Amino acid sequence: MTDSTLTEHKLGWIGTGRMGFSMAARLLKHGAALAAYNRTRSKAEPLAALGGEIVDRPVELAGRDIVFTMVSASPDLIQVLGGKDGLLTAKGKAPRIVIDCSTVSEEASAEARALAEAAGAAFLAAPVSGNAKVVKVGRLSLVVSGPEAAYAEAAPYLAALGEGVSYVGEGERARIVKICHNVLLGVVAQSLAEITVLAEKAGVRRHAFLDFVNKSVLGSTFTRYKTPAYVNLDMTPTFTPVLLRKDLDLGLAAARKLDVPMPVTATVREVLQSLVGNGYVDCDFAALLELEAKGAGLALKPENVAIGDGLESAG
Repeated sequence: MTDSTLTEHKLGWIGTGRMGFSMAARLLKHGAALAAYNRTRSKAEPLAALGGEIVDRPVELAGRDIVFTMVSASPDLIQVLGGKDGLLTAKGKAPRIVIDCSTVSEEASAEARALAEAAGAAFLAAPVSGNAKVVKVGRLSLVVSGPEAAYAEAAPYLAALGEGVSYVGEGERARIVKICHNVLLGVVAQSLAEITVLAEKAGVRRHAFLDFVNKSVLGSTFTRYKTPAYVNLDMTPTFTPVLLRKDLDLGLAAARKLDVPMPVTATVREVLQSLVGNGYVDCDFAALLELEAKGAGLALKPENVAIGDGLESAG
């Protein structure tokens, strides 16, 4: 499905991990001209079958109009922009706009913005809410901050990535919005684990309890999406405990800086530390349910109930 509004700019993409690959693939499927780089080239190569070009160094994308980055952590962002063979290291040559979709600290975002501006590029912070499956069904949401003119130019590409884009102003405001969002994610996930274990230990099957929650005023896209994992104990990773712990650390660091008490978040962060310490590293953060059950002396078993996740394809 080619969208003529997505052919006006040549795009670059840095970072084709689980999320980055799905996002880049979505743009290619909508007709965008896109070249991609990933540190492990083999992870980017399948994009070639969709019409993408694969490059060996970030700096090879310097001639593209708009370049997206989607990396794991703050140091990675600075490295792919300003490190050896970084995107912004080509003298007198830089993209018009750099859009970072990673979840990084405000400080790293400000450093990346400074690197971009020094090279003559506008910088948009555009962290996302969702995972690879959410991207595939067109339900990703993004929050964006940076120069308004750059946002207006990049808006069609951002909109093509999902169903909702929120522009929140200049500077790094999008970063704190995303960090706050992921703090809520961790708190809600732990709370959902606790009450699900409580209900099951009282004799209620998980699928029946969560069916009620999802139909109540407290049900949400998130609770519905996580229900299959909680019911059938499918811990295939969408977002790992290690990454969620990182985001809670970012939230608590911001809270210390701004003198905001966050006792619930601090407690959940330590639960996540226990989860990681118990070997739950490469699984989904829904494993909070298993840790909670162990603490309650409850042996969980998959219920093997066919249950939907509430996601519907947007194309």
